[in-house]
Amino acid sequence: MPRAFLLVLDSVGCGGAPDAEAFGDAGANTLGHIAIACAAGRADQGRRGPLRLPNLAGLGLGAAIRAASPIELPGFPESPSAVWGAATEVSRGKDTPSGHWELAGVPVPWDWHYFPRTDPAIPASVTGPLIERARLRGTLCDAHASGIAVLQAFGEEHLRTGKPILYTSADSVLQIAAHETRFGLERLYETCRIAADIVHPLRVGRVIARPFLGETAASFVRTANRRDLAIPPPEPTILNRVQAAGGRTRAIGKIGDIFAHRGISTQTKGKDDMALVDATLAAIERAGDGDLVFANYVDFDTLWGHRRDVAGYARALEAFDARVPEIVARLTPGDLMILTADHGNDPTHPGTDHTRERVPMLATGPGIAARPAGPIGFADVAETVAAHLRLPAGRHGRSFL
Repeated sequence: MPRAFLLVLDSVGCGGAPDAEAFGDAGANTLGHIAIACAAGRADQGRRGPLRLPNLAGLGLGAAIRAASPIELPGFPESPSAVWGAATEVSRGKDTPSGHWELAGVPVPWDWHYFPRTDPAIPASVTGPLIERARLRGTLCDAHASGIAVLQAFGEEHLRTGKPILYTSADSVLQIAAHETRFGLERLYETCRIAADIVHPLRVGRVIARPFLGETAASFVRTANRRDLAIPPPEPTILNRVQAAGGRTRAIGKIGDIFAHRGISTQTKGKDDMALVDATLAAIERAGDGDLVFANYVDFDTLWGHRRDVAGYARALEAFDARVPEIVARLTPGDLMILTADHGNDPTHPGTDHTRERVPMLATGPGIAARPAGPIGFADVAETVAAHLRLPAGRHGRSFL
């Protein structure tokens, strides 16, 4: 009986989005530019030489990157063993919910609300009710900012005043950072729930709790107790469809948060991507007939893409690649595994935000023959999972198998 495993390497785009220029991302190519930087010796911190991804390349990663855009790509041979392609997004965003919802079969039908690049960016119509309802002394920052930099800039003042740090980005998001023990984790979560009540009606896609620890700017670190409060998808996703057919859905990482915990049977989180790979392996072992394991590996994005750290991103890719044989070895007859991404975050691109890109799509399993998938969209991923699990066809996309 069939099982499906959908594994999302957060932000591991491969360039070539036809509308990239409209997002300010013309020429962005996360995987391509990392490979070029590594080959040129510009990413030798903690590693050395060309980007080495033999297992992903063997599945067809190089072919997927080249399918997205013409690029001189060193170190990626043309010998795919999987079905390979580059998927194009139609949702009008380059954020996590847009990418994941569409991969799950539901393109976003509206325009998200984005906070302007002003100072403050978070208006008093949001901060005022939040301060009153959450009984805050005030808020700090209230502007566009990057996660670690904002802690270094405002963390010590937060400790002195007790005011949480509010910030946003190019995504449709409101992030709230507070000290996990001094402010309190549950108080932070409650503050975020109140904020979600205020901004979700505006079509702000997520409110993210960003707890941190440390006592000085030099020692502040974010903890693993992040929590995303997302607007729920507007129609049933592949997760709901699996459950409706009697299957179980096993969410790994932040999948449950992205889908507002709709259609989730079990959820497992971890302190880093290697822990999430361990959780994926355990979920594969436990999965039964008709089940879907849906995983997100976020460190590529949060630790390396937003920080524009090419070497760190390369190290993370190589570490994940080393685990791919463990995943593939656990696939049994009737299994389908799809490796893909939700957007880009080119660490060579200006700024600190996501980049609009196509994403690689690699599909494999016992008895699945290697071939190009042809032109595909994000929603085709969900329809391929649905067809494999023998579910009725959805409204968007088609199976590429």
